[in-house]
Amino acid sequence: METTKIAALDRINELKAFDETKTGVKGLVEAGITQLPRIFHDSPSNLANPKPPSSDLLHLATIPTIDLEGRVFEDETKRKITVDGVKDAAEKWGFFQVVNHGVSLDLLERMKDGVRRFNEQAPELKKQFYSRDFRREFVYTSNFDLYTSSAASWRDTFSCYMAPNPPKPQDLPEICRDVMLEYSKQAMSLGEFLFELLSEALGLNPNHLKEIDCSKGLRMLCHYYPPCPEPDLTLGASKHSDSSFLTVLLPDQIEGLQVLREGYWFDVPPVPGALIINVGDLLQASSCSRSMPFAQNLPVGSKFLFVGGLMYAAYNKRQVHQFGA
Repeated sequence: METTKIAALDRINELKAFDETKTGVKGLVEAGITQLPRIFHDSPSNLANPKPPSSDLLHLATIPTIDLEGRVFEDETKRKITVDGVKDAAEKWGFFQVVNHGVSLDLLERMKDGVRRFNEQAPELKKQFYSRDFRREFVYTSNFDLYTSSAASWRDTFSCYMAPNPPKPQDLPEICRDVMLEYSKQAMSLGEFLFELLSEALGLNPNHLKEIDCSKGLRMLCHYYPPCPEPDLTLGASKHSDSSFLTVLLPDQIEGLQVLREGYWFDVPPVPGALIINVGDLLQASSCSRSMPFAQNLPVGSKFLFVGGLMYAAYNKRQVHQFGA
């Protein structure tokens, strides 16, 4: 018992020492570490290679990719085909990728570049934003759950609520300020369009989910995963689901994301120019979806990043429907 208490105390001290550097995992890389600190060591069960899919899922390679036709359909038949594709993906995967989504490829690249530039600037410039006070307009940190999770994940994150009450421009870092504001507007616009398709997939008026404020809020989360010295001992993100209505995910072009379906993990190879859409917990709950709970995780290796836009309602109205009803 005494040994356990000492080990727990050592871990707390190691967590505090890491947190107080205010430089995250990027700071560890810049310090030249060659061994992964113990606080990042995950359990063997979480790190084990996933079991291969069952025979009835062998024909599935990854999540579906849906062409949004620039958000302008030639006719109702084309729109119905897209709605049916969204419905099938939402029911069976909870995830899908979208192409021809109406967000310029130039903006996607500038957004990813903004995340890189923030994380790769001088540590002293980033430290002023490092905090665990999530009431702040803009928060840069490493692991939201650093002191409560069983193992820290190998990532740094900055986050900001962009809607319904956008931050003052001066509260955002100058190095990525303009592109954050521009990208968030485009993510909101795409999210509203996707809510139209999801409403139709539920057999409802296209404006239904928007009218009950599913698209009212937007939280931007930008994750940065620098090269890890011992990637086999940790994860960039452990198994989880998103507590939002919808997540619009902008990935780098380096593989890493995995999605869970029916107890099996599937890799999600990046599609150039695509955005990944995740039907969040709140939408699954409010739609009474017949699909299984979905989850995701992220092994680590080479440097990569994700930009996530989580859409939510400022308040919740009890509206119950069902995919496929």
